[in-house]
Amino acid sequence: MEKRENWGSRIGFIFAAAGSAIGLGNIWKFPYLAGDSGGAAFVFVYLLAVFFIGLTVMLAEFAIGRAAGLDAIGSFKKLAPGSFWWITGAMGVLAAFMILSFYGVVGGWSLAYFVKTVSGSLSGLSVEQYTNIFESLIVAPMEPIMWQLLFMGLTIGIVVFGIQTGIEKWSKILMPAIFIILLILIVRGLTLEGAGAGLSFYLKPDFSKINGRVILAALGQAFFSLSLGMGTMLTYGSYLSKKENLQTSALTVVTLDTLAAILAGLAIFPAVFATGLAPDQGPGLVFVILPAVFNKMPLGLLFGAAFFVLLAFAALTSAISILECVVAYLKDQLGWSRKSASIIMGGIITAVGVVCSLSLGIWSGYTVPFPGHDPLVFFDLMDVISSKVLLPMGGLLMCIFAGYVWKVENANKELTNGGTLSAKWLPLWNILVKYVAPIVIILVLLNGFGVVG
Repeated sequence: MEKRENWGSRIGFIFAAAGSAIGLGNIWKFPYLAGDSGGAAFVFVYLLAVFFIGLTVMLAEFAIGRAAGLDAIGSFKKLAPGSFWWITGAMGVLAAFMILSFYGVVGGWSLAYFVKTVSGSLSGLSVEQYTNIFESLIVAPMEPIMWQLLFMGLTIGIVVFGIQTGIEKWSKILMPAIFIILLILIVRGLTLEGAGAGLSFYLKPDFSKINGRVILAALGQAFFSLSLGMGTMLTYGSYLSKKENLQTSALTVVTLDTLAAILAGLAIFPAVFATGLAPDQGPGLVFVILPAVFNKMPLGLLFGAAFFVLLAFAALTSAISILECVVAYLKDQLGWSRKSASIIMGGIITAVGVVCSLSLGIWSGYTVPFPGHDPLVFFDLMDVISSKVLLPMGGLLMCIFAGYVWKVENANKELTNGGTLSAKWLPLWNILVKYVAPIVIILVLLNGFGVVG
C-alpha cells in the first residue's frame, strides 16, 4: 500500500479546498438561480445559509477527516468501529461517482464553448440562434462526448500525479486565474451603459420576494456549491497535519467560495441588463444568454473566451476533488495504487457520463419516474439523486455523527487542536450541528422529494 500523502503547504490546501467548492455551482448554477429567485433576495438568504449551515457542516467534515486520517468510508470505520456509520461515507463516495459522471459532461460543454467563441462561430447571432446552438450541442451523439472525454482526461491526469504534484500544484495555478478572470469580466460589465439596473437587481434586496421556494433553493445551492455531504471536504481534511487550524481553514474556504459566487453574479447581471436581456433564463443563462451578451459587447469575443476559460477552470478544480474522494477510498481501503484507482475509476465514471450525455439526445426517450419530479432522463436522474438526496442525506448524517455519536466534545478537541486554540463560538457550533443544521437539512431533503416547497 502506498504511503498516505499530505498537503505540501497551507495555501495549497486552501486553494484546493476552495477549488473543490468553487465550481459550476458558483459560475453556472448560482447566477441562474439568483436570476430565477429574485436576485438580491436570493443572495441574502444564500449568505445566511452558507455561513450558518454550510460552515457548520464543513467544520464537521474537516474534524472527522483529520481525526481519522482516512477516506470517507475509512474515517467512520475508525471513529465508530463495528457500527453501520461507514454507510455515511459510502453514500458520499457514491454521490461523488454520480456527480462527476454528469459534471464531466457540463465541463465538456464549457470547453466546447471556449473553442466556439474563439473560432468566431458564436458571433453576430440572435438569442434564438444561440438557443439552437446550445440545444444542438447537448443532443448531438458525438460532439459533447468528445469534449467530455477531453475534460475527464484532464481531470484524471491531474489526480494521477497525487496531492502535492497534482491537485495542489494545479490548484495554485487555476484558483488565482479564476479570480483574475472574474475581476476582468466585472470591470468590463460595470463599464457598460445600463449596468446599474443589473447592480440594483443583484445587490438591492426586495425582501417581499423571499418565500419558501427561495429559501429552499438558497439552502440547496449552499450545500451543492460547498461540495458538502459527499466526503470531498472530509477527504481533503484527512490530508491535513494536526497543526493546521481547522477553524480558519474552513472559514477561509467558505469565504472564497462565497466570494466567487458573488463575483460571478457581478460579472453576469450588469452585462445582462446592459444588453437588454432577461436574467431569469434558468440553466441556459450561461450557454445561451451570455454568448448573446458578449456578442453585443465591444471586444466581446475576447471577454467571451475569458468567461468560458473561467467556467472550464472552475469545473476542473471541482472535478479533481470529486474524483479524489473516490480514489482515496480505493487507496485507503482496498490498497489500490493512485495511478490504477485514478485511471480505472475515472474511466468507469467517464463511461457512465457518456450515458448521461446520450440521455439528452438519442436516448432522451428513456425516462425514470422520481417522487416530486416529472419523469427524468438519465442525466437529470443522476443530478437529482446525488444533489437532492445523497448530499443532504450525507450532510445530515455527518451532523448527527459529529453531534451525537462521535460527540461534540471530541469534535471540539479536534477543532481546537486539543484545546490549544481558542474558540469562543464553539457553544454556538454545538447547537447548530446538533439541532439547527439537521432540521434545515431535513427540509432541503424533503424539498428534493417535492414534499415541501
